[in-house]
Amino acid sequence: MRFSLMIMAKSPIPGQVKTRLCPPLSPEEAADVAAASLLDTVAAALETPGAVPVVALAGVVRREDVRDALAECVVIPQRGSTFAERLVHAHADVARFRMPVLQIGMDTPQVTPSLLESCAEFGEAALGFAQDGGWWALGLRDPLRAAVLRDVPMSRADTGVRTLEALLGMEVRTLPVLSDVDTIEDAVAVAREVPGSRFAAAVAAVGRAAGQVSGGGAGRPGAPAAPPPSVWAAAAVTS
Repeated sequence: MRFSLMIMAKSPIPGQVKTRLCPPLSPEEAADVAAASLLDTVAAALETPGAVPVVALAGVVRREDVRDALAECVVIPQRGSTFAERLVHAHADVARFRMPVLQIGMDTPQVTPSLLESCAEFGEAALGFAQDGGWWALGLRDPLRAAVLRDVPMSRADTGVRTLEALLGMEVRTLPVLSDVDTIEDAVAVAREVPGSRFAAAVAAVGRAAGQVSGGGAGRPGAPAAPPPSVWAAAAVTS
């Protein structure tokens, strides 16, 4: 079965992505982690059988590695003032392909082609809850039905439940629960699931940098506080 595999993404620009990782990370380090997450997600999408990878992008791409990866996808601009509006418009834009859509974000770099292929098997709709109460994946046989998301509050602990309520009347398949990356603890936990990935390497790299800053003294003036050593110790497992 052919389907649109749409990734909602932001260009990894320092200060504009993964701001909840700062502190302990600097904006530049957070952007590196975000770029790695996006690159791993796009790579999985490109290898997913039956998928037509589409990236709904916010921002201007400045990194060459990200630009090269996106060159292999259909790229559409995000439209709307709120995230809910951008979701609705993105689904409407891919409706022209006349295929079902499986929409994910760039915060779950642990996804695999086999997982994404299996998640695309649904009747009317599918929803994958995230461990923080949100959701990481939404499948719709008719992308235009994403219009129900317009009034769903996003980035809240009840966003997943509220989204499921908005899909009332559709047959909804429940997908596996995943952890998305919002905090440094999330990043370390997800990195441990995918050793050898770009994401794991990026998390390990910022962990080593934090150790260099915090070791043997108070660190550089104005540096953000490092997380507990146990967090970075877990990150080192992935390198």
